[in-house]
Amino acid sequence: MKLRYFEYRKARIEIIPMIDVMLFLLVFFVIVTLQMIPDAGVSLQLPTASQTQELPHPKVTVNVLADGTMQVKGQTLSTDQLTAMLAADGNPGKTELTIAADKATAFQHFMSVIDAARKAGVTDIGIAAQPVPGS
Repeated sequence: MKLRYFEYRKARIEIIPMIDVMLFLLVFFVIVTLQMIPDAGVSLQLPTASQTQELPHPKVTVNVLADGTMQVKGQTLSTDQLTAMLAADGNPGKTELTIAADKATAFQHFMSVIDAARKAGVTDIGIAAQPVPGS
């Protein structure tokens, strides 16, 4: 009687494909987590306020630097470009906007961001501030 080779092979679990899948999932979750960190590249000296509250993560954060430069997600924009970007959102009445202006920013630059947002139809505008120490 002739025995066949496949009758004597034992089933075994291949671990290398499982490791590949786990590494893929790890990389995927790291990339997704990094994209959730909002605008970590801009360093601003925010003004302080005694009445601050934690707000949910906004859809758009506009950083206004001391010289009046506006940045959104690392891109420098003019007021017209900011208005166009906010208007192209598709649902401007529901867009949540937070303005993070540097402490040394002139009030006119701050108001130009608010004007651009209002032209685009944004009604939900927040202002970023540091809480007063000790309050």
